[in-house]
Amino acid sequence: MTGSTLASTPAPATSPQFHDGKFRNPAPMHEHSVGEMARLWWNFMFNKPAGTVPEGAIPVRALSRADLLAAPDNTLFRLGHSTLLFKLAGEFYLTDPVFSKRASPVQWAGPARFHAPPIAIEDLPPIKAVILSHDHYDHLDEAAVKALAGKTAHFLAPLGVGDRLAGWGIDAAKIHQFDWWQGTEIDGVRFVATPSQHFSGRGLGDRNSTLWASWVILHGDLRVFFSGDSGYFSGFKDIGAKYGPFDVALLETGAYDKQWPDVHMQPEETLQAFLDLKGKWLVPIHNGTFDLSLHRWQDPFERISALAQARGVALSTPEIGEQLDLVQPHAGRPWWRGVK
Repeated sequence: MTGSTLASTPAPATSPQFHDGKFRNPAPMHEHSVGEMARLWWNFMFNKPAGTVPEGAIPVRALSRADLLAAPDNTLFRLGHSTLLFKLAGEFYLTDPVFSKRASPVQWAGPARFHAPPIAIEDLPPIKAVILSHDHYDHLDEAAVKALAGKTAHFLAPLGVGDRLAGWGIDAAKIHQFDWWQGTEIDGVRFVATPSQHFSGRGLGDRNSTLWASWVILHGDLRVFFSGDSGYFSGFKDIGAKYGPFDVALLETGAYDKQWPDVHMQPEETLQAFLDLKGKWLVPIHNGTFDLSLHRWQDPFERISALAQARGVALSTPEIGEQLDLVQPHAGRPWWRGVK
């Protein structure tokens, strides 16, 4: 394996993304005023529209370790939100693991899951690497990371995120941190941390103290893109030019709102990002698990489905826990329409 461990990771000051003590996006972003933030939180807490949480049960296909071991290579299982399990070259790779009941610093308050994970952490086979996009609670679950530590060989993270893992007791020798356009290879599978337009932080005083990233995953002829979280920006064209075309693009489609356009994409922008990446199949993620916005929970699926159909884009919407062939994906079905 190539890539830097925690001990040899460059200081943040050496990163082109690091300025005046913080990581920053290349393009300036809108900064909310105190009044805007107050209105935003008021709407979130007391003025939510109807339908942001499903009334019925989300369909989940339960998985066992035997199911995963029997699955062929180049297979994907969506476990919920942005937690994805890949089987590549006989090994398992997990993105943004969130298994807790709530995406929150506490488990007695905050956004609760719509559904249980299709498999528990203790039932997972050994994980070759956990791949992290950034440190927000709906992408980085401290309890899950600690539970995964004993069965995971490597943790791949943007700059600074690995320091959080080390602070939680993860063996520093397992942690590998990357700036944008840096990468590593594990048993023939290459991972490259690529740009995204977002922000970071887990508390009131640590905003943008760690970096955020998307990821390119390359294995033989297979090319996969995992967006993490991002607003729409010119970086998608750069990634597409350097690493596309992608067989599958796993793109954020959810938790959007006109009040925070810089950090999450509207479905129209998700589709444009897919075109910029030169994708062949689009799989919408970052939806169907947590209530993180002001839109109906089904809206991301409905909007991206209509847009993809209008543009002739191949769209795959697997159920949670459903097996997806990354070389020959299937379209899936509109499962969300059966849930109120």
